[in-house]
Amino acid sequence: MQGSLGYVIWTICYLTVLFGLSAYGIHRYFIIYLFLKNRKREPVPVSRFQQLPKVTVQLPIFNEIYVVERLLRSVSELDYPRDLLQIQVLDDSTDDTRQITFNCADELRSRGFNVDLIQRVDRTGFKAGALAVGLESAGEFVCILDADFVPPPDLLKRTIDFFTDPNVGMIQTRWGHLNRGYSLLTRVQAMFLDGHLLLEQTARSRSGRFFNFNGTAGLWRRSCIEEAGGWQHDTLTEDLDLSYRAQLAGWKFIFLPNVVTPAELPVDMNGFKSQQHRWTKGSIQTCKKLLPSIWRSKLPLPIKLEATGHLMSNFAYLLLACLCVLLHPSSGGPQAGWVRTFLIDIPIFLTASVSVAVFYICAQRELHPRTWMKEILLLPCLLALGVGLSINNARAVLEAVFNHKSDFARTPKYGIEHKSQPWRSCRYMPLKSLLPIAEMAFAIYFSYFVWFSLAHRQFLSVPFLLMFQGGFLYVSLCSFASWWPKFTFGGPRAAAEAIPA
Repeated sequence: MQGSLGYVIWTICYLTVLFGLSAYGIHRYFIIYLFLKNRKREPVPVSRFQQLPKVTVQLPIFNEIYVVERLLRSVSELDYPRDLLQIQVLDDSTDDTRQITFNCADELRSRGFNVDLIQRVDRTGFKAGALAVGLESAGEFVCILDADFVPPPDLLKRTIDFFTDPNVGMIQTRWGHLNRGYSLLTRVQAMFLDGHLLLEQTARSRSGRFFNFNGTAGLWRRSCIEEAGGWQHDTLTEDLDLSYRAQLAGWKFIFLPNVVTPAELPVDMNGFKSQQHRWTKGSIQTCKKLLPSIWRSKLPLPIKLEATGHLMSNFAYLLLACLCVLLHPSSGGPQAGWVRTFLIDIPIFLTASVSVAVFYICAQRELHPRTWMKEILLLPCLLALGVGLSINNARAVLEAVFNHKSDFARTPKYGIEHKSQPWRSCRYMPLKSLLPIAEMAFAIYFSYFVWFSLAHRQFLSVPFLLMFQGGFLYVSLCSFASWWPKFTFGGPRAAAEAIPA
């Protein structure tokens, strides 16, 4: 009831959440502006190496029986002089992967490759620890590739000359997608990553802002890593952490959107949620660790502000989860009519929907100038998936804020590149949790909300409520699918029926 204490408290909480989401929407528009302003400023090497330098390719691996052979085969096809190429297989595996890497390393040595196989028993530091151990015997330039990546043969030759500038410490290439069309889930994931890897990385790199190494498909100058304090494992995103420390130390980073290194996208919802949880939690841990140092530094104010927006971006999931609670259909909020329209419907549309839509439309139009109209038909699915992930990622934010410790949970990879390849019988499956039950509860709640809005003729609210309902329902059902393998939510058959040809 208006004027009551509950109404006042609700209004304060709602406006606080709305203000926060509006700030993130404005930041997204600013990234689009920076991208459009700087997209023609393609980086070029200051010169060329007269004699190509030695390069160490580091391959951090943990239990990757389905993809490790593909990885090593693709690395062996790199177009780079063998006498200048060192391959480090950093294998922390505890299963049959150890024997596979041993056999592959032995075969590559017989073909004349310089291969170091480092198999740790103690996984201290997880991926960061393995990279630190390998760095001790690496050359001056290091290329890092995760197990699910397949580097193109010309990767090194198209990137190494940027290191002729002694101030360049890291070069990041853009991720491609080996199995983009496998399912509805992989199609939408690809759109998420395209937005980040094309718009955000390009905008930040070419405008002189800080941006991050994405953990793989990039090259580092060893002295840059060492000067920045080396690989550290006190966050779950050691790549983001090191990137900011290196740039705080004065090193220059370069992003190359036209050099594409393809990788495999997670094909199961629980694996995708595990990956998102790790990235979200790690980014907030890095924010807590480095944001004070950024503001104490002598960096220009625009760089400090952008770094703050970047490191705090995942707090938006916490705000989105709060919004799901605050959007109550009956008491405690604005009633039907112009008050609800102007306080809820229009602000949510402008901040949460339009900015996201414009962001991903720009990315798809840039990447697929001829077919982008077909790609953006999936925008409702992308928006719904973002909503459905809000509970999973909000939990990650809270875990980071309250210093809840968790291990580095790898994302299962199955060597999936084509729709005909199954994955449900694979030995690597993400851990089950009770979170899908909460997501299903939200789906049921928003189903009631949709009915309530229709019954009370609040028709402007219905499209947004359907997006919330559909997002939670899809994420929940796909998560439950791993509990009962006969279900195929999000699989290739479902994708074929859901996605336009």
